[in-house]
Amino acid sequence: MASKVLVTGGAGYLGSVLVPALLSEGFDVRVLDSFAFRQNSLAECCANPAFSVVRGDCRDVDVLRKAIADRDILIPLAAIVGAPACKLDATAATSINLDAVRALLKLRSKSQRVIFPTTNSGYGVGEKGKFCTEETPLRPISLYGTTKVDAERAVLEAGESVTFRLATVFGMSPRMRLDLLVNDFVYRAAMDKALVIFEGHMKRNFIHVRDVARAFLHAIANFDTMKNEAYNVGLSDANLSKIELCERIREFVPGFVYLEAPIGEDPDKRDYIVSNEKIERTGFRPAHSLSLGIQELLKGYTILRNSQYANV
Repeated sequence: MASKVLVTGGAGYLGSVLVPALLSEGFDVRVLDSFAFRQNSLAECCANPAFSVVRGDCRDVDVLRKAIADRDILIPLAAIVGAPACKLDATAATSINLDAVRALLKLRSKSQRVIFPTTNSGYGVGEKGKFCTEETPLRPISLYGTTKVDAERAVLEAGESVTFRLATVFGMSPRMRLDLLVNDFVYRAAMDKALVIFEGHMKRNFIHVRDVARAFLHAIANFDTMKNEAYNVGLSDANLSKIELCERIREFVPGFVYLEAPIGEDPDKRDYIVSNEKIERTGFRPAHSLSLGIQELLKGYTILRNSQYANV
């Protein structure tokens, strides 16, 4: 019998890629989502008899209790994502990113497995030239980073769980987001042919949204050997500064001009390089390079022409 999965926030940027991937692998998938962005990104899934959907708020305990009933695997994706969005509504950020996860952990049975995505922005500002591993102290700077780090701690303490410290995600999704760094920079290169960068030396790691979905499938398949641990998930050849990212984009957008502003600062202060060796030792390897993602996004932006795909 197919395992039964609940994905909260399943109609979001990541969920809209993960849910079809789970269905294609034969899982029975239930999505709980508020559809706050009026997205129809899961419309194609409705033809699949193994797909069900609950319209509701992950913070509503009665809704959550019914949604997790009979599920084998719980994937809490529902979140206010990113430093700017969390700053806009700090109350929602805390109640969704942290309180709702704690509520889910309290309601679930011990046999229900949890696979939870957090962010490697929890590392804050790393030591120059030194890779952040899963043993590196977490020093989140933003409210987003703090809520996700606290939620990860609760998930791991509850047991029967795996957490992913995701690099900055990029790539096309049925519920697109233009505010993510690679997605944003490629959009500006494609549309404006020019970009002003703040604090261009700051480094971070990157990962394709489809590889994130593959990581979840990998964790389900290897849960017993991976459980109760955190894993960085990113491209090991893509620890890049903003300037280096722009150089990669310019390979595919001739005439793209970028310059670093002498004043001003990035509101998202993360600056670190990350080791993904731990998850690679479990047999996981990303399948989508940064270059492939840039080319994919350029095709996507031939279709998309407005800013409705941001989350702020």
